Parts: sequence; structure tokens; C-alpha cells
Amino acid sequence: MNEAHVTVTGWIAAEPYYSVTANGTPFLSLRVGCTPRRYDRQTAQWQDGDTMFLTVNCWRGLADNVNASEFQRGHPVLVTGRLRVRQYERDGQWRFSAEIEATTLGHDLSRGTADFRPVQRGGALTDEDRQEARDVADQWALTAPPEEEQKAA
Repeated sequence: MNEAHVTVTGWIAAEPYYSVTANGTPFLSLRVGCTPRRYDRQTAQWQDGDTMFLTVNCWRGLADNVNASEFQRGHPVLVTGRLRVRQYERDGQWRFSAEIEATTLGHDLSRGTADFRPVQRGGALTDEDRQEARDVADQWALTAPPEEEQKAA
């Protein structure tokens, strides 16, 4: 509660760094650059603002999934998570660093395509899991609008 949640659209500015902590927790960190653009009516052209760089930290399953998804420098991304602003001292000056503890991270599909592969967690499905999935699918089919049913047919 009472945390600043943000969504950022940007580009991966450096190759992601993946590691596993000493206690076995997967961790991935990457830098995202965001450059605001404004339309200048006087020149009738788009003008780039100052680029802001954010550190994005991913933990556990998200870190594993991002690592397996082959995100690379230059890829357009959307990031959602908790905003953290750190203050630190370097060379006798106080500095600030903006970080996002990501809850979701994905490619920006307005700028390209992706090949999604769901991850199965925790071993084989039980008969109960399969029945629950069928029940959910059946419920969705009963509530789908008629045009959706026609598209599926």
C-alpha cells in the first residue's frame, strides 16, 4: 500500500544482467531509457527531450522469464512496478537514482511482434487442475459475446 506504482515505455539501454543471489533467488537488472518527444508548432517538427535512464530490477520468476526471453539492447519495452528513488553520495556530491522493482516487463508490441511461450510452473498438472481449467474455459465460453463466438467458429 501507499507505494508509487508506475508504467514506463522505453528502450533497453544496456544488455540485461542476470544472476542468482547467494540464497538462490534469481535476479535480473537492466537499464531502460525514455526520451520524451514534443511537437513544436513553430518549427512543425518533433523535438526530443532529455533522455531519462531507469534501472529495472526483476526478481524470481520474472527474472527467469525475462532472461529466457532474449531481451536485448535496443528492444522497446513496457515496464510496470514500484518506483524507488535512491539518494547516494559520489565524489562529494549527492546524487539520485530512479529504480523500478518490476512486477511486469514485456516487449512494446506497438513497435514489433513477439513469440509468447507460457511457462509451466511446479511440475505436472493434476486431474483436478485440468478439470478446473476446463471449468474456467467453459465459463468463459458461456459469457463470450456472440461476435467472439462467430470468430472462434
